[in-house]
Amino acid sequence: MADGAARPGAELLAFERFRAASAQPPAYGYGQGGRGLRALRAREFGRLAGTVYLDHAGATLFPESQLRSFTRDLLENVYGNPHSQNISSRLTQDTVDQVRYRVLAHFGTSPEDYSVVFTAGSTAALKLVAEAFPWSRGSLFCYLTDSHTSAVGMRAVAAARGATCVPVRPEALRPQEERGAAPAAVGPDGQPPHLFCYPAQSNFAGTRYPLAWAGEAAAGRLCPAGEGAPGRWFALLDAAAYAGTSPLDLSAHPADFVALSFYKILGFPTGLGALLVHRRAAPLLRKTYFGGGTAAAYLAGEDFYVPRPSLAERFEDGTIPFLDVIALKHGFDALERLTGGMENVQQHTFTLARYTYTALRALRYPSGAPVVRIYCDSAFCSPEVQGPVINFNVLDAEGRVVGYSQVEKMASLFNIQLRTGCFCNTGACQRHLGLSDDMVKKHLQAGHVCGDDVDLVDGQPTGSVRISFGYMSTLEDAQAFLRFIIATRLRPQSSQPGPRAAPGEAGTAPAETEAQSTVPATVPTTVPATVSTTVPATVSTTVPATVSATVPTTVSTTVPATVSTTVPATVSTTVPATVTQWPVGPRGLLYDRSWMVVNHNGICLSQKQEPRLCLVQPCIDLQQKIMVVRAKGMEPIEVPLEETGEWAPICQSKVCADRVKTYDCGEKISSWLSRFLGRSCHLIKQSSDFQRNAKKSRGKGQSAGTQATLSLVNEAQYLLVNRSSVLELQRQLSASDENGREESFPMRDLISRFRANIITSGASAFEEEKWEAISVGSLHFQVSGPCHRCQMICIDQQTGQRNQDVFQKLSESRERKVNFGVYLMHTSLDSSSPCLLSVGSQVIPVLKENAECHDLPAPEKHHDVVS
Repeated sequence: MADGAARPGAELLAFERFRAASAQPPAYGYGQGGRGLRALRAREFGRLAGTVYLDHAGATLFPESQLRSFTRDLLENVYGNPHSQNISSRLTQDTVDQVRYRVLAHFGTSPEDYSVVFTAGSTAALKLVAEAFPWSRGSLFCYLTDSHTSAVGMRAVAAARGATCVPVRPEALRPQEERGAAPAAVGPDGQPPHLFCYPAQSNFAGTRYPLAWAGEAAAGRLCPAGEGAPGRWFALLDAAAYAGTSPLDLSAHPADFVALSFYKILGFPTGLGALLVHRRAAPLLRKTYFGGGTAAAYLAGEDFYVPRPSLAERFEDGTIPFLDVIALKHGFDALERLTGGMENVQQHTFTLARYTYTALRALRYPSGAPVVRIYCDSAFCSPEVQGPVINFNVLDAEGRVVGYSQVEKMASLFNIQLRTGCFCNTGACQRHLGLSDDMVKKHLQAGHVCGDDVDLVDGQPTGSVRISFGYMSTLEDAQAFLRFIIATRLRPQSSQPGPRAAPGEAGTAPAETEAQSTVPATVPTTVPATVSTTVPATVSTTVPATVSATVPTTVSTTVPATVSTTVPATVSTTVPATVTQWPVGPRGLLYDRSWMVVNHNGICLSQKQEPRLCLVQPCIDLQQKIMVVRAKGMEPIEVPLEETGEWAPICQSKVCADRVKTYDCGEKISSWLSRFLGRSCHLIKQSSDFQRNAKKSRGKGQSAGTQATLSLVNEAQYLLVNRSSVLELQRQLSASDENGREESFPMRDLISRFRANIITSGASAFEEEKWEAISVGSLHFQVSGPCHRCQMICIDQQTGQRNQDVFQKLSESRERKVNFGVYLMHTSLDSSSPCLLSVGSQVIPVLKENAECHDLPAPEKHHDVVS
């Protein structure tokens, strides 16, 4: 449900004022008035310096001492396969059993009442119940519509085995006193078993449902369609989201089945969960498959199989991840030592959530309109009904939703990590956002799928923004988030960076942290051997043009079109030069975006992870067939343009989910980059014989069977930017500046932020979005769509300084969609003769059907180019 704001304002709510207004003093930290928490963060979570991590509902974080303790354990002991009988294996068996006891003790129970079956996570635990429950004709599977996808997915198994699946909306469940006496929990033999499944905490909005429902469900009182139905009821509690920040006492609320994920509680290990099974429900579960370790005896040639006696042994197929299981012991030890217990965690995290909720709902535009729309089922009055989760959408001054993708991109500029979408909970998303079933289907038809960034369809939000707190979260984290909302929605834009903080303090805009204030950050994700500047390019085979020979062509509607490149080039280490033309290959401009820097795991490094990449300056020398790489304080280094015998082939690289064949450019350049960046990395180049096909469909003019090929670009061979569009953006930014200073965003520097390889001028602002195709001399290009911009455009490519104004201004002026520039693909390329893209070429656009663009010349008209 949408919750309105309470009182107008645009200032940050002081925590002391919040504390004074609370009926009971809110609990914060773990003693010493919060000083203990600051010490804990510094000692155990130093890696969070400068980062605001607000996705604990997705995955919480592990403390350093947990890993040190676990590592010491591994170094001091020999743990063998628990299915063997030698000494090291017996040690593993005994240790794993001890961990089972520790898990049950954490949840207030013991092996006398529950069994622990280790699984690959809570999803695997839910799947286990779905497959092992004895469904039959007449069985009912009732599930709360506010359940996680993994719980809703159980209905496919239940329905296939004859059960009737009944979705239950939360508002349909009446309080216990309104439902009357419970029917008999156990029916006569032969009657079908039923199952009720619900989450202890919604992973969408943090709503907490009564743990007492487990007992009511077992009594058959929670499924409206099942009231009075003969048979026995069982309760399945999905505690994955709840258990991360709250105590769960199964002795007081003994659900039949409890699904868990340990990384939600401890941060490490991941990929490990458990199904806790009450002894009364254990005899119910059946399985067909039997794997290694689960059989007491079986025959290979006859249908004879005897399962192991204990539930865990029967259902833990194969060898469990025993080292990960052993890691749990160290995780629970660290959690108890650092916090004093889950009751303290619950109070601390709820205080942070309630404070943030109170401050957030009070924010108003000058008109009195709310800044956010919060989705919740309570007023954050108690941790019994609300978890430390805040779900919301940002609104503009007119009350329209700002797409969650834009909010996430802006948040990243402040080093704030949050989560967006529907959070694997379509039912809750529909309920809170008012999305009908037909609307969800319509969004799918419009191209939206779970997990993408299609945040608005016809102005209707497809999801929302979620922040969540963990036991190591601080008041500074909450206030940094609130300052981010205030700075981006309620304070007039200026050319100055957003809210400042001390170096390394959470919530500081990235360029303002201590490391980044001295090290500019830039470089496209594929780290092409080019750094786009707006220096016009000229070419000569001896003049190294930067890899993205961004030969911008200019198009004129009434004025002759001009073309200039953004490719910086140097003839030598001391003499700068420009290029007037550049060769075109089947993947785009020759050698353009063919290299990228990867870390020691082969993962592409971008300026998001490595700010110092902006200082790397590569240039191409066509005559010598080398790339010269320079950086301040480093001797220039040469890299061959083509593969040599020293290069090692690797095939594990990925670009935009595409697997690409690449070559490692050798140890020499690897050492050079590693020394400069201060981390182990490699330079890799796309193999010349590898063909990566474009995903977009064939454009007009392409013959059947032809398909455009790509270098290491995101989506298309070329990116075109219209100089007039940049001028309009500059005008808007200058108007937002208190003093109207254009020098805050010089044209040269502003153009370079968009890293285009074709720049046009002479057309009206954003006219390029109405083009279907263009011709530049003998070359023909199909427009394949707009370029959806990320927060990278906020980085000054000359200095590496970050400023959110560019992204925010585009978000406001472009109907909250940050599109800028268009993608181009070759519609035909004559490979029999060399092609050149040149400054001064004629540029002719072809309009889309029904596009209104009165200033454009007729397609058959040609214009000379102004030099």
